[in-house]
Amino acid sequence: MSSGTGSEPKMEQPTRRIVAGAAMDEDARIDASVRPKRFADYIGQARVKENIEIAIQAARSRGEALDHVLLYGPPGLGKTTLAQIIASELGVTIKTSSGPLLERKGDLTAILTSIEEREVFFLDEIHRLVPAIEEVLYPAMEDYRIDLVIGQGAGARIHPFILNRFTLIGATTRAGLVTAPLRSRFGIVHRLEFYTPEDLVTIVRRSASILGIAVDDDGAYEMARRSRGTPRVANRLLRRARDFAQVRAQGHITLAVAKEALQMLGVDEHGLDEVDRNLMLTILEKYAGGPVGLSTLAASISEEEDAIEEIYEPYLMQLGLLDRTQRGRVATALAYKHFGLEPPRRQPGLF
Repeated sequence: MSSGTGSEPKMEQPTRRIVAGAAMDEDARIDASVRPKRFADYIGQARVKENIEIAIQAARSRGEALDHVLLYGPPGLGKTTLAQIIASELGVTIKTSSGPLLERKGDLTAILTSIEEREVFFLDEIHRLVPAIEEVLYPAMEDYRIDLVIGQGAGARIHPFILNRFTLIGATTRAGLVTAPLRSRFGIVHRLEFYTPEDLVTIVRRSASILGIAVDDDGAYEMARRSRGTPRVANRLLRRARDFAQVRAQGHITLAVAKEALQMLGVDEHGLDEVDRNLMLTILEKYAGGPVGLSTLAASISEEEDAIEEIYEPYLMQLGLLDRTQRGRVATALAYKHFGLEPPRRQPGLF
């Protein structure tokens, strides 16, 4: 069913289509140019990729819309890229929005009523939907229907509006904040894991080839292993190493050039940057290793709580430098060793 007649006023839609525009900054244009468009070019996440490919093939063979998909994991692992690839493999367009942008029911209603048959609607930061907006999604996802209220007061009536069958792809860095009723309506749920250095080397070399950057194997590996297991970080380090190489190394990224560039960027052997070190040293030195509450830690280092939880902590925990406990954040024995500090004797139970 279409979204209405030509005489009806169009509802303002807080969405954007995936297009290249002159307003995109340089880094965004580069990110778009190196972003894979097909599963054949998508590196890593083998289990997730295989499962989604099977689901797409099955849906296409039946002539149906793909079941709704929920992707979760730390930032920069490719959730948006996967959503775009899914739309491309299905041969449909993709509309995108995010939880914080949808402030009124009318915002979401305008999007849903404009979606074409089997089209993909990508909703980033889905955990940040307000309850009233989320409730609109329930019948839309299950029955491809929304209830429109016609009129006001005692004369108001509810008119069901039948939607085209579509695929909602939700993405979140905080899966625990996605409510149970919403999560249960996704038929395909996958967690994206941190990448191995080997996969990141492949990503760095692919991006370098697309961007025309000369990089040898050792230089690519050095950047890959310091990329926090994250393709977005790997591509960012590649761009900054390219700048350094163009100015000081005739444009070629060798192992020595990569090391010097990364040192200037403040990225250490484990991929920790200045914010990581500031966060850990604050726990270690100011709070004697913890426990320290998230809000206190955020205020101490002048960072947002969400940024600490979503960007910094997952990698620090993967390295074994930080623990989350009921009482707060606690530095591990490995953290003291990494930063060359002695653990306080009054905290033997923590180690």
